[in-house]
Amino acid sequence: MNALDATSTRPYLIRALYEWCTDNGFTPYIAVLVDETVQVPREYVKDGEIVLNVSFDATSALKLGNDFIEFKARFAGTAREILVPIGRVIAIYARENGQGMAFPSPVAAAAAPEAAPAPAGAPLPAEAPDDKAPKVLQLAPVESADEGAEPEPPKPGGGAPRPALKRVK
Repeated sequence: MNALDATSTRPYLIRALYEWCTDNGFTPYIAVLVDETVQVPREYVKDGEIVLNVSFDATSALKLGNDFIEFKARFAGTAREILVPIGRVIAIYARENGQGMAFPSPVAAAAAPEAAPAPAGAPLPAEAPDDKAPKVLQLAPVESADEGAEPEPPKPGGGAPRPALKRVK
């Protein structure tokens, strides 16, 4: 098997960070870029994204598979079936401290042109100028007013806090 045939690392990283959150008593949240392939309550989607609490207490029958994240959850007291393709997950993080990982947006990945392999013996291309360099997103820790304070409880109606992202060149 070569590198092109290998499966994506995204589902493995999601499972690892989910386990890290639960082992440390944190609440794992996933941020999802919503399109027609994502099955979530549309009334909770804002700006094409939704943040979902995927903790043991908030879900039922959670399956973190290689292709989909599936579970049942209650939204405003109504049980809903949730189905998220792994490729639509743009971040997983701990609600309490914001630590986690952001993934490339599927929109940006789809818009990137496929690079044709260079012929054998061809010179390597020069480095891209800074304005064309790929952008990397990094989660920044969420600042709290008091270091030892309890985290703010989630807002009613499923308004989950958003991860704090900063762009690194």
